[in-house]
Amino acid sequence: MLIQEDRLFPADLKTRSIAHGLYEQVRNLPIVSPHGHTQAAWFASNDPFPDPAKLFVQPDHYVYRMLYSQGISLEDLEIGQSKIKDPRRVWRIFASHYFLFRGTPTRLWLDYAFHELFGMEDLLSEKSADLYYDTISAKLQTPEFLPRALYERFHLEVLATTDSPLDSLADHKAIRESGWKARIVPNFRPDSVVDPEFPRFAESIVRLGEQTGEATTSWTGYLNALRKSRDRFREFGCTATDHGHPTAQTANLRAAEAAELFSRVFSGNADARQQELFRAQMLTEMARMSLDDGLVMQIHPGAVRNHNRQVYERYGRDTGADIPRPTNYVDALRPLLDRFGNESKLTIILFTLDESAFSRELAPLAGHYPCLRLGPPWWFLDSPEGMMRFRELATETAGFYNTVGFNDDTRAFLSIPARHDVARRVDCAFLARLVAEHRLREDEANELAHDLAYGLVKNAYRL
Repeated sequence: MLIQEDRLFPADLKTRSIAHGLYEQVRNLPIVSPHGHTQAAWFASNDPFPDPAKLFVQPDHYVYRMLYSQGISLEDLEIGQSKIKDPRRVWRIFASHYFLFRGTPTRLWLDYAFHELFGMEDLLSEKSADLYYDTISAKLQTPEFLPRALYERFHLEVLATTDSPLDSLADHKAIRESGWKARIVPNFRPDSVVDPEFPRFAESIVRLGEQTGEATTSWTGYLNALRKSRDRFREFGCTATDHGHPTAQTANLRAAEAAELFSRVFSGNADARQQELFRAQMLTEMARMSLDDGLVMQIHPGAVRNHNRQVYERYGRDTGADIPRPTNYVDALRPLLDRFGNESKLTIILFTLDESAFSRELAPLAGHYPCLRLGPPWWFLDSPEGMMRFRELATETAGFYNTVGFNDDTRAFLSIPARHDVARRVDCAFLARLVAEHRLREDEANELAHDLAYGLVKNAYRL
């Protein structure tokens, strides 16, 4: 068997039995995916995915960063190409190095998709590469494997994309106008117009002004343009914003100070300290707007992005060279929390790539401030071990109900059910241990398993 039914459950037979019982209550619940990087265009056009390499290798930085670490060039994998010229060759490279993924969460996700969707029983390898390629290619040309059919097969209730304020949202409009009843909504990701280090930052602000009819060369016009852009996203079902700042730093400047700072960053005359201060002020401004319009706010700090300069210059952003670093939350968030921390109508979901912050900073903060919730393990921590550590580190101080369930944050569409299945299994294993240790009643564990898999995410993201 490619995958085992008992995967991720405790080795102790009594605890495993409890975990099984909990899991059976939640394994078939609908999937709510409130934050990710899949493409609305897939569902707008509903065209077949072109080939296995385009589906499994090219969009998934978890895959190609591992291959690159072992000396396989991104050029050979045709990363960054809109159309792969030799997809079978790319697939054979991937298959012959599949052993590199032993013990990783990526292996769990891929094996799940290969078995559950394509019926594969043998492990992917150099020997089975062509069998896999031909089987997957054939199925991708059938109606059952069109993007909309897979959406329904995955039992998705909501799928959120992540989009720039400058995006026209034409694909979301096309989905809506097609009459298809799926709920695919955008998340508002304003990094390109709030981060002065973003390429063509000033140009993007000008475009934002043209799009909204506001004079974005002024602080007031700039803020008005952002509000209008958020309103446009809300018209397409958006319920959340997302902020990928390098740190969690916030600020609460007076209006005149903020306007002067904006003038500096817009003109390109701000130094590194002033650029960071502007990002910090914009997190507070976004919180202010969220209190007004009801959008849930997500903060994803702590990644040194595009760490490999040569890869960035050749292949662009988001090509697997992002590295976690320690992140301060207690001091960094204080200006924002001094202003809005006690607002129960505001929801700010905090993520981290710094596990040491869970028990030391994040759980105590979320366990006190009404506006704060803890996001699930993210990116490098999106693994069975990371999920279990999160529950162990956060629950004692924040409990379960100051967390927000699970989100997959993926670019790889076919990994969505696998990732949610892993999260459900790990949560059931954690709850089973509490039951076995007589720290939780089994009826409470059943209720919690449902909440962790489904209820909390719908409530937190207002879905």
